[in-house]
Amino acid sequence: MSDLQATPMMADTSSSFSSQGSQASQPVTVRGACPHDCPDTCALVTTVQDGVAVKLQGNPAHAHTGGVLCTKVSRYIERNNHADRLVQPLRRFGPKGAGQFEPVTWDVALDDIAARLKAIAARDPEAVLPYSYAGTMGLVQGESMDRRFFHKLGASLLDRTICATAGSEAMTYTLGGKVGMRVEHFAESKLIVIWGSNSIGSNLHFWRHAQAAKRAGARLVCIDPRKTETADKCDEHIALMPGTDAALAFALMHELIRNDWLDHDYLAQHTLGWDALRERALQWPPARAAAVCGVPEAQIVALARDYGTTKPAAIRLNYGMQRVRGGGNAARAIACLPALVGAWRHRSGGLLLSSSGSFPVDRAALQRPDLLAGRKPRTVNMSTIGDALLETVRPVEALVVYNSNPVAVAPESAKVVAGFAREDLFTVVLEQFPTDTADYADYLLPATTQLEHWDIHTSYGHTDVLLNRPAIAPRGEARSNAWVFRELARRMGFDEPCFADDDEALCRSAFAPGVIDFEQLQAQGFTTVALPEAPFAAGGFPTPSGKCEFFSARLAAQGMDGLPDHVPNYETAGSSAAFPLAMISPPARNFLNSTFVNVTSLRAIEGEPLLEIHADDAAARGIVDGAMVRVFNGRGTHRCRAEISRRARPGVVHGMGIWWRKLGFDGTNVNELTSQRLTDIGRGPTFYDCLVQVEKSA
Repeated sequence: MSDLQATPMMADTSSSFSSQGSQASQPVTVRGACPHDCPDTCALVTTVQDGVAVKLQGNPAHAHTGGVLCTKVSRYIERNNHADRLVQPLRRFGPKGAGQFEPVTWDVALDDIAARLKAIAARDPEAVLPYSYAGTMGLVQGESMDRRFFHKLGASLLDRTICATAGSEAMTYTLGGKVGMRVEHFAESKLIVIWGSNSIGSNLHFWRHAQAAKRAGARLVCIDPRKTETADKCDEHIALMPGTDAALAFALMHELIRNDWLDHDYLAQHTLGWDALRERALQWPPARAAAVCGVPEAQIVALARDYGTTKPAAIRLNYGMQRVRGGGNAARAIACLPALVGAWRHRSGGLLLSSSGSFPVDRAALQRPDLLAGRKPRTVNMSTIGDALLETVRPVEALVVYNSNPVAVAPESAKVVAGFAREDLFTVVLEQFPTDTADYADYLLPATTQLEHWDIHTSYGHTDVLLNRPAIAPRGEARSNAWVFRELARRMGFDEPCFADDDEALCRSAFAPGVIDFEQLQAQGFTTVALPEAPFAAGGFPTPSGKCEFFSARLAAQGMDGLPDHVPNYETAGSSAAFPLAMISPPARNFLNSTFVNVTSLRAIEGEPLLEIHADDAAARGIVDGAMVRVFNGRGTHRCRAEISRRARPGVVHGMGIWWRKLGFDGTNVNELTSQRLTDIGRGPTFYDCLVQVEKSA
């Protein structure tokens, strides 16, 4: 029997975690992985005594974690043991949204859910819609048995766009996939441009490498509308207007061309479409970009000089900059920059947005799309769930939500709430806590936490695979997501052998045999994917041409511009007298999307929902620091506390998110104001493409 098989397993039952008897046992340590939507994917070590988790720390043996955890995850035991943990299945008896439930047994809940889904599917299986995202990043609890279940049912497919698709598809069209530098090599870079990322808050372990580079003499530049904690620690901050990143990228190209800071050999051998890109870039002198971006021309010229003359130069790109109308084009433009200067020749040069394309995950084995049996169900975009749930021609009749809190996190939330409030919508929610979305469930099913189930993880910030072993028994009657869908499949009469795979077997099926060192994964909790140190030093991009594609024939074939371009926001600052302020909604440092909002110690640090506003904009409206304000536009109104902040530039306000609506002042959060419009590439949301007005609140 392997080590993995010998470890107590909780996939189907909690009985394997038995009492140790009356005498105190010796503490044991269990290796795991952080499940949260963060590039770092930390390795964890949980200390357990008498069946209770007593300590959680970063695994010091894992180089990327280095024994260090963020403030959020360091409170994970507090979250796991929270008094509001859901510990038994619940059935609604009050009005939708009131959060009134009565306990039922698992058999009662699952039998009724299966019967109702079966009845709906008999009429139209596409009337059933799953809704999930990255509440856990695990391949087992996030995208395995659930996908098998909905594929077999023939349910509508969910286009999972709410975070990263604009940037991800931009990388695919330009570099060939979500690939780039290895994060550890940033420590050797001489110039690091941190673009659209508050690394201290959202990518802490990358920040260690950036700090190492700075100590060795590297220059750090932060590009972000907000003066973040990261910007405070960099050598320079470029506070551009939201949605103007492509204009800045083209102005940098203009200066690289004008001053001949180019690697002509690399351009000739390893790029496609250079002449056309060159012509477009020459239309963007720094003065033009400065006017669009709202930054000094001299700052653009200086950054171009630094980027063109410093080797090796590296860009850490993140997803903040792509949540606008032109986000895909902007990410494409930035992704072109390293090839112009030959930065890819060095292992510590190039760019990293996401490393997730480096992992050869066997998703077909995990998700079994063959169970669709040739059917091609409709696809529903999760970023427009508000409109989808209010559709009357072919309505969604049943919604199964897991690993997500759409009532809090989806844009234009007034419509989302109206959709979830439909009495004719049958809603099942798998959750750990009574979130905003949980309040609208017909059945609320208690889900396990990361300390209580098996899972296997990749990363989008480094290149290690991590194994998560259950450390403790589930609280109460909580069960893993995979267990729930396995049980529903049995009740639906799905008799394919794949529906009998337990959570351990699912971990093993995530990679084809021999692709990763599974023995090492079992022994130490992590293993590294073998990759070249400088992946594109000699070209070899995973694009159709094998080159960095400045011009994408694939985009042109879709009727789109094959070259990147600056695509202005839908809601451009200065275009509306009624709503003159641009608003972005970056995450509060101690929350992760809507996760951790209910953890008392973390919410105490954040205080209350805030709007950061520049002193000039506040003075023009008679707003003093700490005042209650009304933030509004044509989509809705949100009340919160104003903070006159040096972090805000004139003309831009920051609605810090994402608070649970029920914990806000009027039962709203910042997504009352955001729109359901989509990005140019990738069908993603445009959270940061949003105009508002702010006034003192009565």
